[in-house]
Amino acid sequence: MSRNAKINTLLLALVAALAVIPLVFGLGDHKEEPFAGADAEAETAITEIDPDYEPWFSPLYEPPSGEIESALFALQAALGAGVLAYCFGVRRGRRQGEARALERLRAEADEGADAGAVPGRRRV
Repeated sequence: MSRNAKINTLLLALVAALAVIPLVFGLGDHKEEPFAGADAEAETAITEIDPDYEPWFSPLYEPPSGEIESALFALQAALGAGVLAYCFGVRRGRRQGEARALERLRAEADEGADAGAVPGRRRV
């Protein structure tokens, strides 16, 4: 197994552990909603500290249900992942193209040197 394969396997196992450990050990069982988002946690903490707190502003759009809110969040995450994957793909493609062009130039220079031609000049 190559070094990269070992690292990828280790990272995959770590991500799986991060997802499974809270479920196995029952972390959050004492809460009404054990896996609520950070926004809900912050709202609860603020209300406990200062019950008369008034928010500075309200959201521009309030989804009609939690399912729609979750769907919009998932859509946002998918679009972000798509943009990142596209950028990484373009970067890799450019690097591969540059490597192929450099390899082609070296092959042409070797062929020209073998034929007794001056390197850098092309025969017509």
